[in-house]
Order: sequence, then structure tokens, then C-alpha cells
Amino acid sequence: MKILICVKQVPEITDVKINPETGTLMREGIDSILNPFCEYAVEIGLELKRRYSDIETVAISMGPPQARTALMRCLEMGIDRAILLADMKFAGSDTWATALTLAEAIKTLEGDFDLILVGKQAIDGDTAQVGPELSEMLSIPQIMYAVGVDLIGNKKKVRVKREIETGNEIVEVKLPGLISMSKGPMIRSVSSFKEILDARKKELRVVTASELYIDENELGLKGSFTQVVKIFPPQLKKTGMLIDGSEPQGAAKKLIEFLKERKFV
Repeated sequence: MKILICVKQVPEITDVKINPETGTLMREGIDSILNPFCEYAVEIGLELKRRYSDIETVAISMGPPQARTALMRCLEMGIDRAILLADMKFAGSDTWATALTLAEAIKTLEGDFDLILVGKQAIDGDTAQVGPELSEMLSIPQIMYAVGVDLIGNKKKVRVKREIETGNEIVEVKLPGLISMSKGPMIRSVSSFKEILDARKKELRVVTASELYIDENELGLKGSFTQVVKIFPPQLKKTGMLIDGSEPQGAAKKLIEFLKERKFV
């Protein structure tokens, strides 16, 4: 059985900075990490691998050469091998072009897969579109916002616990299929020194556009139906007034004065 985990490298940043001239996100000097939701997908894949010994796990990502670090993190966690789709022709891809490239790579390189795991969204774009688009392009069922996964029916079906507005529900589908992972109760693992060293011996294959059967006009910016025109940080909200409650009578007086000043009373 083969499980594919699609992952993405994202900036490790809480204070977003925007180039005032171009309106684009400034990435220079910013460290990158494996997208946390993708890491949850990796954890689920490894949990299934621990339960069923005949499972092979493969991490796949599309990005610049430095995205190798995100895939190395996957290998250090215990993933068997990794594939990086890296080519300047992929640059500027929107969610559609990204999903199309991933779909073609999977069909060309790993067509005998049984299950695809993805994070529910990337923390830099937050679109949550690539997973559903990928499943449609591969013509396989999808289950979104999963927090628990198990294989049933002699590993021909998957049972998924997923989040819904009113709580959780259990869904079963036949394989192959795609599951989008939410956080759930998972705890991010820490790799041992041996696992880090062993990861350097595992296969990390770099694949270019020439190895995929896709028209160049469908790749990257040329193949994207949407483009990011401008990015801007949200406006900071004004903070409220803090009233010291150590003296209740004085605090109550300040509160009444505040309300009267703004004509609320």
C-alpha cells in the first residue's frame, strides 16, 4: 500500500511585512517551515505506517529548491522518500495550476497510490483549495477536515473522523481517496538524532517540468486563472480602555464617566 502526502513550505512569520512598492509579501531573511497542517497529514501517514507494516509513505511538494528543507523535515519524521517538483516554469502558480502540476506528477510518477493526505490549508495563503482540486483532477473521493483516520475492509476502505459545525462525524469511502487533515488531538513529534541522520540517506528526487506531460501554457503563471494583485496586512484595531479594578468604587466611577463621555448613558 502506498500513501502520498502533499506538503508545502511556508514562511515562519507572525509579523507580515509587505513591500510598499510591489504590494507583495517580503520573504527575504525569513525562515521557512513545513506547513503545520501538512505536518499533521504527515503524522497521520506515519501513524498508519506504524499500524500496518506494508505501507510505503511518500512526501511530495512543489516549490523552489529551498523547499527541500520541508521535505527533509518529512524524511526526518519517518517518511520513506520524497519528491520535489522544482522548475522556474512552475513559478507563479495559483491553486489551479498547483493542483494540476501535482496531479500530473502523481499520475506520471506514483500512479499506483492508494491514499493521498493533505493539510486542510497552508498558513500563508489560507485558500484550502489545492486538496479539493487535486481530488477532482484525479477523479477520487475526498473527505475534508479530518482529525482521525483508520483503514478498514482489508485496507480497501478508509474510515475518517472529521470536524463539522456541530461536532464530529464518521465517514467511510473506498480507496483510492484523498483526505484533508485538520489539527485534531495530534501532537507534533520531535525527531531523534538518529532519525535526522537516517533522513540524509533517504531518496529525495527533484523533478522538473520536462519530466511531466503538461503543456507549458498550463504551468505556472501562464496556466493560472487567478493572480495576486496586491497583499496588505489587516488594519490594527484600537484597543479598549483598561480600568484597574483594585478599587471597585473608583473603577465604577471611571466606567460611568467613560460611558457618559461617549453618550452611551
